[in-house]
Amino acid sequence: MSDVNVLDEVFSKFFNDRGIFRDREVLRHDYLPDKLPHREDQIRRLGEVVAPVLKGARCSNVFIYGKTGTGKTAVTKYVLTRLEAKAKEVGSPVSFCYINCRLAGTEYRVLASLCNSLHLSVPFTGLSLGEVFERFVSGLDSAKRIMIIALDEVDALVKMRSDILLYELTRINENLSQSKVSIIGISNDLRLKEFLDPRVLSSLSEEELVFRPYNANELKAILAERAQKAFYEGVLSEGALSLCAALAAAEHGDARRALDLLRVAGEVAERKGAKTVTEEHVREAEKLIEHNRVIEALANLTLHSKLVMLSVFHLVRANGYKAITGEIYEVYSELCRELGVTPLTQRRVSTLVNELDALGLLNTQVISMGRYGRTKRIRLEVTRTLIKEAFSSDVMLERLLDYEPRCIQRASNKS
Repeated sequence: MSDVNVLDEVFSKFFNDRGIFRDREVLRHDYLPDKLPHREDQIRRLGEVVAPVLKGARCSNVFIYGKTGTGKTAVTKYVLTRLEAKAKEVGSPVSFCYINCRLAGTEYRVLASLCNSLHLSVPFTGLSLGEVFERFVSGLDSAKRIMIIALDEVDALVKMRSDILLYELTRINENLSQSKVSIIGISNDLRLKEFLDPRVLSSLSEEELVFRPYNANELKAILAERAQKAFYEGVLSEGALSLCAALAAAEHGDARRALDLLRVAGEVAERKGAKTVTEEHVREAEKLIEHNRVIEALANLTLHSKLVMLSVFHLVRANGYKAITGEIYEVYSELCRELGVTPLTQRRVSTLVNELDALGLLNTQVISMGRYGRTKRIRLEVTRTLIKEAFSSDVMLERLLDYEPRCIQRASNKS
């Protein structure tokens, strides 16, 4: 049978079969439901913070902390969407702009998104940051409104770049005469304060909300509510629902993880022609997601973090043992030179190693070298195959996968 006929059969079968999903989009984590179970307190608190804008007053800046999948983004969008609707109802000039800083990637793109929300045209690149910022300030003041700027995953912007843009945004009201700005910062990293200038911190953290992880019962309730809309009746087994909740609760109470597990389990069952989603399908979905998640985590690293991973990759490939800090920095510096990139200091690279350890991509262990002090012994926590898969799509890094660092060759010849 030809490839065309095989695909025609696959597509026809899928189209003509009722399947098991009523609406699979309900299980995506960017879907905003009509209500958010077990986040009523956070919704009320954030609502109370932003409510003053309805009477023309600027509300406090807010910092929202919590691990991934604890409902920070959903609650923020939920509250701000309803705030904007209420503002239209009572005739208050209020609007909000939501930006995911990890997806935006640079200060320029964050500012361009802010300008676009005011229908100001900004080229994809070519202007100075100062000029884009001035356009935004001028356009906002002309609009005569109160704007709430929600910066999601703001830790990604601060770590990859700096907190200069945050500082400028917290001081923006000094340059406005007819409009006002409030900021909501959302962070997955509870240690973000360590990276912020004290002046930014004092301005931005006027109010703080911390989102705790969901427990297994809460996750089960969230999944059960979504599943009613997502699946046809009688399709989802109770065991599969409970297992999804239990697996996600064991891993920091991540609702996104639970929703992904349930959706992918449904897709696995659908592909197999099953009429019911079972625990076996959930187990299979877990393996698929784990693989994709590691690839995504590696692909989303900053350039220097990727070069640190590649340094350990080459040392493990050459020597088959755990690398130490000094060796990693030597290989990292050579890879930087190969790309024409200025290497970071050894201290900063050590910090990157710690961050990669926290992400579960590396495993670090401090060992004593006697009178020579202490060092870190580092090993990969992911396979070299996964690193190759994640980095091979990066044009800049692809050639470094097969590169043989000269410093490793010299060390091998000496021994």
